[in-house]
Amino acid sequence: MTPRQKYIAFLTIFGKEVRRSLRTWKQTFLPPVITTSLYFLVFGTFIGSQIKAIGGVSYLAFIVPGLVMSTLLTSSFQNMLQKFYFLKFQKTIQEILVSPMPAWLVVFSYLSSAMFSGLAVGTLVFCSALFFQPISVAHPLLAILVALLTSGFFALCGLINAIYAKTFDDLSIVSVFFITPLTYLGGVFYSVKLLPGIWSKISLFDPILYMINALRYSILGFSDMPVYHSLLVIIVGIIIAFSWILYLFKTGRGLKA
Repeated sequence: MTPRQKYIAFLTIFGKEVRRSLRTWKQTFLPPVITTSLYFLVFGTFIGSQIKAIGGVSYLAFIVPGLVMSTLLTSSFQNMLQKFYFLKFQKTIQEILVSPMPAWLVVFSYLSSAMFSGLAVGTLVFCSALFFQPISVAHPLLAILVALLTSGFFALCGLINAIYAKTFDDLSIVSVFFITPLTYLGGVFYSVKLLPGIWSKISLFDPILYMINALRYSILGFSDMPVYHSLLVIIVGIIIAFSWILYLFKTGRGLKA
């Protein structure tokens, strides 16, 4: 394919998937915003008013980065998971595999559309938080970088899940048994420094902890660990996930009937 043909192919897939997300905004964007706003109201306003400040900010401000990150990564994961599984279910993936599009372009096209949805949801959730707690972002460019990298990583994870999934029941296993527990154990509602000895050490093996703290640093200006450690974890995760996906496309495992 020529560069122009690759560009047109990318825009075709990306545009189609983005328009689909916008058409289904009531399912794609509205539920996460409403659910997270209830977290802000209950945990941040009602319960948070009884909790002392953490790191010099109110408890509500403290949980904002964690809740934004949790909705962003979940949306990116689920968006990619569902759209790619249905490509398999409807056998549309066979047409894509026999097209002249290289595997990396197929992945990048769907990855970009899933990231669009995830970043849109994260932005809406952050804007909704401003109604409860005025927040000035300490490092805006870093916040954008962290959001982009995290959204990309979980979109890739959603693609891997979709490739290996054989039934509709397989779509919820990773989310229910891995992503949700790791998210809530990743410091959304608390600082890892408050955990007793062994638990604080176990938490260091939770990759979502690094992502939440990277966003917390970029928004509030402080975190439980150096931000470059967090960025390194995310980048290494992206490299591994992307390489794994290219291998699956090359071998056709989970893709070819």
